[in-house]
Amino acid sequence: MTISRRAVFLDHPSLDLGDLDLNPLRDCFSELELFAQTTPDQVIERLKGASVAISNKIVIDAAAMTASPALKLILITATGTNNVDLAAARAHGITVCNCQGYGTPSVAQHTIMLLLNLATRLADYQKAVAEGRWQQAKQFCLLDYPIVELEGKTLGLLGHGELGSAVARLAEAFGMRVLLGQIPGRPARPDRLPLEELLPQIDALTLHCPLNEHTRHFIGARELASMKPGAFVINTARGGLIDEHALADALRNGHLGGAATDVLSVEPPTAGNPLLAQDIPRLIVTPHNAWGSREARQRIVGQLTENAQGYFSGQALRVVS
Repeated sequence: MTISRRAVFLDHPSLDLGDLDLNPLRDCFSELELFAQTTPDQVIERLKGASVAISNKIVIDAAAMTASPALKLILITATGTNNVDLAAARAHGITVCNCQGYGTPSVAQHTIMLLLNLATRLADYQKAVAEGRWQQAKQFCLLDYPIVELEGKTLGLLGHGELGSAVARLAEAFGMRVLLGQIPGRPARPDRLPLEELLPQIDALTLHCPLNEHTRHFIGARELASMKPGAFVINTARGGLIDEHALADALRNGHLGGAATDVLSVEPPTAGNPLLAQDIPRLIVTPHNAWGSREARQRIVGQLTENAQGYFSGQALRVVS
């Protein structure tokens, strides 16, 4: 039986800012309809008659699948699959494919960028210049904030997959020693230190692990207090990994030397967030954009194309359900 090749992209601008080449993806389908945004009550109507749904964060649940008998393939433009009911997809015979490893260079460089910003106190020095304090200095330089060299320091990594490994290589290029930590819920390994051993001996911690029932808030007040005074914490993984109230407190009381996060527990943080308070010192927050280089987003287009072509040829790729 010939499968229709009509596709709908439910949240197209979440991937393409008008700077990507979508022609390889378009060529996979007889029709590709792009929607800027799709509300929950629009999903079923927009999937009507479509055999392929493309989504980044728009939820495709069991009800939508039941109401969409033509739907045969769901392409997720990210690695996470929480926006698709995978059990329902299996029950309806719908193949679900995701994208993998597309953002490694972008996220790795963002992680190191955040670490460098913390170590050099870049935000504080930029503010000082903007306020005219350098212009009023009595000598040629301004050294009001301690600058830390990364060489010789120890970086703790929680998550040593493709992304964590890339961060480790960059850190080692700066002369850092890298230690690997044991992630809760995973089998113990001799090359992974338990948190209680890892945290007291590192100068910076960076997270690259998934959020699940074992890792939610696994970095809390006790863990932060066990770190060296002046240590840095960086999170470019998932916001829920760190207890945000505890992190804010550790920065306010001066125990940590700084923290940076590209992720928050709820995104976008429309209802506010403890880490968006204006009185937290030495904190950098970026808006979940570590992954979003043009090159990384074009890689997603390439993987979507491969996934679609693979499915239509009977050899589906990156299948998650």
